[in-house]
Amino acid sequence: MSKYDITGMSCAACSARVKKAVSEVKGVTECNVNLLTNSMTVEGAARSEDIISAVKKAGYKAEPAVPNGKKNKAGEASLFSFSVRVGTLKIRLLWSLLFVSAIMYISMLKDMLGLPLPQIFESRAVTGLTELLLTATVMVINGEFFINGLKGALHLAPNMDTLVALGAFSSFAYSTAVLYKTLILPGYSGEFFFESAAMILTLITLGKMFEARAKGKTANALKSLMKLATDSAAVIKNGKEEILPVTEIVPGDIIAVRPGESVAVDGVIISGESALDESALTGESIPVDKVKGDRVFSGTVNLTGYFEFRAVAVGEDTTLSAIIKTVSEAAASKAPVAALADRVAGIFVPAVLLISLITAAIWALAAAPVSRVISYAVSVLVISCPCALGLATPVAIMVASGVGAKHGILFKNAAAIENTGKADIIVLDKTGTVTLGEPRVTDVYSVPPATTEDLLSVALSLEEKSEHPLARAVVGYCIENKTVLKNSENFVSLSGSGVKGDYMRMPAIGGNMAFISENARLTDEVKIKANEFSSEGKTPLLFSVGGRVYGIIAVADGIKPEVAECVKALKDMGKRVIMLTGDNKLTAAAVANAVGIEEFFAGLLPQEKDEKIKEFMKENRVLMVGDGINDAPALTRADVGIAIGTGADIAVHSADAVLIKSRLSDLVSAVKLSLNAYKNIKENLFWAFFYNAVCIPLAAGTFSHFGITLNPMIAAAAMSMSSVCVVTNALRLNLFKPFGFSQVKKNETQNTAKEKAKMRVIEIEGIMCEHCEARIKAALEAIEGVKSAKVSKDTGTAEVEALPEVLDEQLFAAVENAGYRVRR
Repeated sequence: MSKYDITGMSCAACSARVKKAVSEVKGVTECNVNLLTNSMTVEGAARSEDIISAVKKAGYKAEPAVPNGKKNKAGEASLFSFSVRVGTLKIRLLWSLLFVSAIMYISMLKDMLGLPLPQIFESRAVTGLTELLLTATVMVINGEFFINGLKGALHLAPNMDTLVALGAFSSFAYSTAVLYKTLILPGYSGEFFFESAAMILTLITLGKMFEARAKGKTANALKSLMKLATDSAAVIKNGKEEILPVTEIVPGDIIAVRPGESVAVDGVIISGESALDESALTGESIPVDKVKGDRVFSGTVNLTGYFEFRAVAVGEDTTLSAIIKTVSEAAASKAPVAALADRVAGIFVPAVLLISLITAAIWALAAAPVSRVISYAVSVLVISCPCALGLATPVAIMVASGVGAKHGILFKNAAAIENTGKADIIVLDKTGTVTLGEPRVTDVYSVPPATTEDLLSVALSLEEKSEHPLARAVVGYCIENKTVLKNSENFVSLSGSGVKGDYMRMPAIGGNMAFISENARLTDEVKIKANEFSSEGKTPLLFSVGGRVYGIIAVADGIKPEVAECVKALKDMGKRVIMLTGDNKLTAAAVANAVGIEEFFAGLLPQEKDEKIKEFMKENRVLMVGDGINDAPALTRADVGIAIGTGADIAVHSADAVLIKSRLSDLVSAVKLSLNAYKNIKENLFWAFFYNAVCIPLAAGTFSHFGITLNPMIAAAAMSMSSVCVVTNALRLNLFKPFGFSQVKKNETQNTAKEKAKMRVIEIEGIMCEHCEARIKAALEAIEGVKSAKVSKDTGTAEVEALPEVLDEQLFAAVENAGYRVRR
């Protein structure tokens, strides 16, 4: 995809003309023109020279865009030049107001306010000649309207500037003719419209200035991201620091970062440690501690310590650049809802010109005074507003994409912003989306005479050579518990079953129950316990030595803490939530039940997930959320694919949006933001259509018999404000609050108020062993507001440190749900 800056566009008719011209170029498969940023994106194999030539033939100028939205010659109205545009328009406006004030004083205010005027102006000819000269000056000051309008007309592509120029020039030409008659014909006293011509140009310039200022605000989020990039960095070469421009940094360079400095490029810390502010990229306000081996990202700020890191990704390959590119492309793309506005914009200006001619003809046939005929025809020209139509969608899309990026939600295109909220079915992959994606040991059950230490020793000795995720979880747990690694030989990994080898010169195996049952005798007690773990959504790993089972280590993928609340929120919005997983049915059922999902499908291969999505899409819009390589087909298939930010690269690339913080709460925020943006777009389009549908007949004098009319000056003011209203309405999206905003703040407050926590003691029946202690402890600490829980089988009690907001009934319920009885 290539991007271009376009010069000369003033309204939706212009963007429609450019799009039509470029779309006809051989090799172009898709073209999107953005009136807000005066930019264009083109896909296909067409040559850049042919595209630029097509734009030129349409009456405009095009130039390849500079990366990251930097300004170039063709980009005066591009992302970073709104302030320049506002400054230019302000100067034009001030000079225009100076001369218009003089015209209004001469033509109207002297009589209305009874103000003095030099005697020479008692001559109508002198008054008219003075107004002519002043008006001509205003026209020269605002010559851009006439130049652009004439270009559009000559290319048979009239635009808003054409309407304004034609309206102002018609008033000026008519008034000039009246002036000549006044000079030639004694006693003739026709009405001048010089003040209307000058005021039209001045008011339109005022509206343009407000519009440019409001447009600048829509790009604030993207601007703030771009400002995060630092220009230079301290690179260590030959043991000495050297300040180099970021453009000269290459992968492998060692960079030093001191407190208060920004990280220049992505990399990995090789020495030192610190806390970094990553809020600009992730939206998280809490600093992130970084130590040797951790990744750091460009645009983040070092808060405390000194560290050195090795550059890994530079230039456009950094995370910050990728985010900027994604947000820019989303802002430049077109939402499906804009299709109607685009079609209307293509014929809008010619239609208005025709309506103006018809208006003049009808009033002329009705024998209306020439001055009234001119007034109505000019009012129609200047009150119509193709700008409002052209801006209705892009301003809302740009604000929404910027707000999303601010909160860690990256929409890749406008269609994703529109369709995310319209999805009827939300499909969640289990691993990494609903769950943490990191298996952890939850239970250790030893079979006498083997002890817990014996079981862990066997497990560590067998699994320490395995790369399986479950094996890594077991090894990690054993290391944390300082398990002794004993001699093991002849390691063999059996795919789908487990591992085997020699432990202390005896044959040993570890794996699932089916595999172990083929090589060792399982007692009913072991089978019951293994099934119990499975029913709880855990994976039981059995270990035996010499045919004797030593015990079971249960491993589970923890559920993300916010998922249940998010699922409820999605259901409350009327969404149907479904979970897909390649895991077994028992585990899937346990996870789905824990988070409140009624529908789930387990044991699915990647292609089967894709088939499920196709099945759902037959009757409903489908949104798919996933993070793994096996999710890529389904993410691509769904109407909207959303990837978890920490997921596999292929999953991220296959998605229409990315949740940077990997939190499912951001999915709810994305849906809410999408709904708000779509509502905003519809409001903008409604008012744009409604404005033109009501104001054009009003300007044409349709309601003059009821005493309701508009003169050209009021029409110009109304037209100017219509675009400003559309842009201002879109800016309301900046007030968007993400899902869980108040809950997050509440949690942060609770975390900093530990002194408010109270210690409570609960008496419990049925605590038999350390496994019981661990289960009760986990159940209690899962309650929001519980700081810690200490459970003892010896005393039969649990000492719980919890905030006052946590009710005793919540603690009792957690213990009883874990399978134990509370003495109340």
